[in-house]
Amino acid sequence: MSDTDIRSDHQSSGQPVPGEHHDRVLSDVGFDSFDLPEAVVAGLRDAGFEKCTPIQADTLPLVLNGRDVAGQARTGTGKTAAFLLAIFNRLLADSDPDSAGHNPRSIVIAPTRELAIQIHRDALLLGSHTGLKFGLAYGGVDYQKQRDQLSDGVDVLIGTPGRVIDYFKQNVFNLKHIRIAVLDEADRMFDLGFIGDIRYLFRAMPPPDQRQCLMFSATFPLKVTELAYEHMNDAETIRIDEDHKTTERVRQVVYYPSNREKLPLLIKLLREMVDGHVIVFVNTRRAADLVDRMLQGNGFDSAMLAGSVPQKKRQRLLQKFHAGELPILVATDVAARGLHIPDVSHVINFDLPQDAADYVHRIGRTARLGATGEAISFACEDYAFHLPEIEAYIDQPIELIGHDADELPKLEKAKPSTGNQGRPASARGGKGRGGQGSGGRRRRG
Repeated sequence: MSDTDIRSDHQSSGQPVPGEHHDRVLSDVGFDSFDLPEAVVAGLRDAGFEKCTPIQADTLPLVLNGRDVAGQARTGTGKTAAFLLAIFNRLLADSDPDSAGHNPRSIVIAPTRELAIQIHRDALLLGSHTGLKFGLAYGGVDYQKQRDQLSDGVDVLIGTPGRVIDYFKQNVFNLKHIRIAVLDEADRMFDLGFIGDIRYLFRAMPPPDQRQCLMFSATFPLKVTELAYEHMNDAETIRIDEDHKTTERVRQVVYYPSNREKLPLLIKLLREMVDGHVIVFVNTRRAADLVDRMLQGNGFDSAMLAGSVPQKKRQRLLQKFHAGELPILVATDVAARGLHIPDVSHVINFDLPQDAADYVHRIGRTARLGATGEAISFACEDYAFHLPEIEAYIDQPIELIGHDADELPKLEKAKPSTGNQGRPASARGGKGRGGQGSGGRRRRG
């Protein structure tokens, strides 16, 4: 989360935000019930944190007492703040902080660059009064700048596995002085093939009985549980909403378009929306490029977020989307996990994901921390056969919405691929976007 995300997650005024259900989001446990250092309390005050989310309320009593914890909760429920507070508490109580020299005393490992950057931003806000130094290591940009910062010494290292291992092998730092280690989005580590790197890093740290380890994830498959047993010391497992893989605050609907109807249907639905913030998910970079250019060619302000987009440009696009300056983001699953973007009104699965768990991660972009949202999926000729698996995984049927092919709009040509993703001067042509207008709902099929 950025500074804005954190403040929106916990309303310091205590006044409810329209459309949110704070009794579902926050527990009755206040942060003032924990014996936290004053420097940490000051950071919580800056962020407007008063009451804990359920995952924070359940994990903080354990982690603040030095226990290893494996925590499961949906994305956007406050896991980042939970482990950051544990890190601050542990390091500020360190009896001999100078023994580590310039080497980190804590490490947070994240699967993606975007998530690592957001964790670092959260750490800077919540830890602004602690005097701790935070370092960031991720691939794609700033190689020497990151290396120099880590060489100068940091207390908390936040990074992705590849870049962290790169610097570690160059002896920029060692991991022998790690007091507390955090593995965030553990299941995503497996999905991205990082598990060998994770084990390599854990082996370079002190053994489990000589450090604290926290593991957080949206899902906890058996392979993640095995990792916890292997590298944690008698970990306590905390599960939040284990029986509800998707939140009831997300209205989930599915259309059955043919392949040639998908783009016209997408544009029809977007034109009938009002005041929204939309992520359109596709399965491939090629599809992302096509959908993005087609949206721009038909008067929408959109951008593509995929692995082929350079890192600096990805960050600029995420900042614009986060700020509400960019209404539509067309994304591959690189954006489905770990990104804390508030006020996403709609998630549209232009392509149904091929893994049922990815469906949960995608629609988790909306209805975050008490808000409501809508998840619209297209069960097309290529991906419809994944729908039964998804419905079985979430243990509920998805509402079917019919559409009239004769009412679909005729489209303008896709904007030419220029490589610079320029934006049309008018985003919507007066049509509105992003809400739940009645015109967007057809008869049940």
